Amino acid sequence: MPESGVPLRELLAALGGPVGDGPVRVATAGGGLEGLVRHVSILDPEEEPHAMQGDLLLVVGLRGRAAAGTVRAAGAAGAVAVAVKGEHAVLREVADAAGVVLLSVRPEARWEQVAALAHAALDERPDAEPPDGGDLFSLAQTTAMLTGGGVSIEDSANRVLAYSRATGPDEADELRRLSILGWQGPEEYMARLRDWGVFHRLRSTTEVVAVEERPDLGIRRRLAVGVHAGGRWLGTIWVQEGRQPLAERAEEVLLGAARVAALHLVRRRTRLPAEAGVTRESVAGLLTGAVAARTAAAQLALDPVRPVLVLGFAVRASTPDESSQELARTELANLVSVYAAARHSHAQVAPLGPRLYVLLSAPPAESVALGWAHEIAEAAHGHLGLTVRGAVGDPAPSLARTVAARESADRVLDAMAAGGVSAEVAALSEVRPEVLYGEVQALLTDQRQIRDPRLIALRAHDAEHDTEYANSVLAWLDALGDVRAAAAGLHIHPNTLRYRIRRAGELTGLDWTDPKTRLLAALLLRLPD
Repeated sequence: MPESGVPLRELLAALGGPVGDGPVRVATAGGGLEGLVRHVSILDPEEEPHAMQGDLLLVVGLRGRAAAGTVRAAGAAGAVAVAVKGEHAVLREVADAAGVVLLSVRPEARWEQVAALAHAALDERPDAEPPDGGDLFSLAQTTAMLTGGGVSIEDSANRVLAYSRATGPDEADELRRLSILGWQGPEEYMARLRDWGVFHRLRSTTEVVAVEERPDLGIRRRLAVGVHAGGRWLGTIWVQEGRQPLAERAEEVLLGAARVAALHLVRRRTRLPAEAGVTRESVAGLLTGAVAARTAAAQLALDPVRPVLVLGFAVRASTPDESSQELARTELANLVSVYAAARHSHAQVAPLGPRLYVLLSAPPAESVALGWAHEIAEAAHGHLGLTVRGAVGDPAPSLARTVAARESADRVLDAMAAGGVSAEVAALSEVRPEVLYGEVQALLTDQRQIRDPRLIALRAHDAEHDTEYANSVLAWLDALGDVRAAAAGLHIHPNTLRYRIRRAGELTGLDWTDPKTRLLAALLLRLPD
């Protein structure tokens, strides 16, 4: 968005305008319609009133006199306009006195629709993503990798919007070749597909439709799935089989790709380039606690009282080059989005820093989610050459506890990064001892005052006299006092170990029969100097 912002009058054109039929109209324009809007902010009813200079403030959940204080505060902060549901004479008076434009939002309008339209207007600029492709090409390429075929995405008029790159010579059949060259399915082929009932099934169902090979027509076997939203058929995703059979789970992948594509095609039809971004921001806000659960539930169509589960993913960087890492994260995000949508109709995906999260409302059993995480990691390695760590956090009882669910997944990823968990994919429930131990060690490492000088002296003695008393004590403690087992691990005679343990006690004055002493020694002897 340009630094100067967008005039409110232009923004209103996207929102329906003062005389339009959109979801917003002007209730009072005391502040004038030429103010420059720089930000769109959403105020949840649980938050304190806030606004910034240049804001269009969307006030969720407050109406009539209850919103008066917020309107007054917004004007004092330099907001350009405030949007509320319905109308109220008192609010118009307050807005005029505060010098802020008051916008009335139709009661039946959804706040996420208003936010998406406003963001779309702010994001309009010459270098913005064109409406006829963008991320659809990435989706086509990801789907091609996962299915093993050539993918094309078309709208409901059979116009090609995006397609995957060729994997080799002679992989495309005549129908695919002509469709890509002409950016539209050739009519002679489209007529046959209509006669075969293919388009009727694509329009009327969300199932995958198979079109068998017809060598006489130059058509290889292909699968297709209709892209639907709100009961409307928006387009089709085709995957054509090449010289090798399609992947075993090609149909499942196609279903996931169709769910991801639906948002892109809705965006293309309604020219809402910010809608996907608004969704990601809502999910990210829910994961961090920046967006209240009630607000996110309305924006994402989730049930706030159902349990949630969060899966976390991180790419193990193979190079310090930031651009390469960013590309890897983007490719992983595309793959995870398709996989998650294929397995859970309400899966929400959002990045936070270098990590990617999947939010599942009313999730499956933990074992099932863990299996999904394994599949995603394997697909990322097999198709993208990426080594990915995956974590399944503890389930949370409701959407309001999403932050805790995300933090539990982070604990696993943190332990993996620190080397405390050797598995590449794990649930917190199955590696909890390793995670807790790593967290205790990290806490002790940071708290330098939690040290026993006698154990420090024992390490110093070993370094000065080339002895192994400290490591011998640690091995004995790890073996729960089993001298023979510890000695075998150290490749020494049991009597030698007995001598070292006794000598370590003499040098330090520590009583190895005391359970607290043994516990502290087992922890503190592992700390770095």
